[in-house]
Amino acid sequence: MDYIRITHIDDPLFANMHALMGRIFPAEEVLEFGLWREPLEDPGIRVFVAVHEGRVVGATEYRYYEDDNVAMTDFTIIGEPGLGIGPFLAQHRQHDLKQLAAANGKELFGMFAEIYDPYRAERHEFGGVKPMDPFVRREVLAHLGYRKLDFTYVHPSWNNDGEAVSELDLCFLAYDGHTDALPGALIEKFLRRYYAVLAQKPEAWEHMVNEVSKRQQVDLLPL
Repeated sequence: MDYIRITHIDDPLFANMHALMGRIFPAEEVLEFGLWREPLEDPGIRVFVAVHEGRVVGATEYRYYEDDNVAMTDFTIIGEPGLGIGPFLAQHRQHDLKQLAAANGKELFGMFAEIYDPYRAERHEFGGVKPMDPFVRREVLAHLGYRKLDFTYVHPSWNNDGEAVSELDLCFLAYDGHTDALPGALIEKFLRRYYAVLAQKPEAWEHMVNEVSKRQQVDLLPL
């Protein structure tokens, strides 16, 4: 299996990846094909696919913010069971992020991720791929060390229609082994930067971010 970076919308592998996203994720979680041009060409956004026997069978997108020494996992897609795609993507992603942090003169502090709450996302089939089932994914990510931030989370729909999506928790994986809370200011800064690409943001999201910014610390809770 090969770990290949995509940096242009005209790369044939991108069309395969976008089709895979459409099969796995609900529509409001998938950015329109044409809107990917700028993100793919952004050197700070890293999009990789897992290619097995010429086919895109998995994908991951993530980014590293040098100033705060944190990363964000945008998504991980496992297109087929039984190929070890999940561990393959996770290991390569972590190696890449550690190299980016080292080039920044630091050890990676941690990584954000939006993780489905299976009790609110049961209706999603996720392409019928069992490793993508919300219950399975949440348990795997809990074992990796992710914990959810202690506030009610919503995010803007990637349809850019101003709708609020509320089936996920904002979570964080701290690599130092002793961090039990994050500053509200860090969370606000991250969310505003991450969702700057979407012009239409719901009022519920603005309210949530403003409230989080007022908190000195936000606890990390078990998944």
